[in-house]
Amino acid sequence: MTGAPRIAPLSVDDAKAAAVQAGVPELAAELSVFRVWLRHPKLARWMSDILMGLLWEGTLDARLRELVIMRLGWITGSDYEWTQHWRIAVGVGVSEADLVGVRDWVRHDGFGPAERAVLAAVDEAVRDGVLSEPTWAACCEHVGADSRVLLELVTAIALWRMVSTVLRTLEVPLEEGVAPWPPDGRGPA
Repeated sequence: MTGAPRIAPLSVDDAKAAAVQAGVPELAAELSVFRVWLRHPKLARWMSDILMGLLWEGTLDARLRELVIMRLGWITGSDYEWTQHWRIAVGVGVSEADLVGVRDWVRHDGFGPAERAVLAAVDEAVRDGVLSEPTWAACCEHVGADSRVLLELVTAIALWRMVSTVLRTLEVPLEEGVAPWPPDGRGPA
């Protein structure tokens, strides 16, 4: 980030009041990204619905989802996404070694076929805007042939790619007192 956010976040109190009116979980209003989105309450509600739905009600394995988001945070240079989802990923049982492993997932020996399939999918989606036939086949084979899971995978990649763009473009800051992760000091930015 180069300085101040391009759109200033609401205060936490104003964001919580706006969240209640918009139908956004009040807890989300403590996050800088929602404090910015709540300047447009309808947009904040739309984003909350899809993000929270995929995070807490989705059928895609939580470990795979978080590896997808961490890889996106890394390759797009989104310190906010990388830092926030490190905490979520650890909470769903992803090891710090695997989180660091997304930096160079091809060489990381902690990933099996499902992890490798979704990480390849992230890289192709960001680089090419589409998944190749071999990567799609690997996702079908190792992540699941259930169309709901595959739809969530592709949607999660696209959604958190978009979120990364919003975060970086608007220069959304980490919350007060939140230090960038990882502890080795080598972040995505």
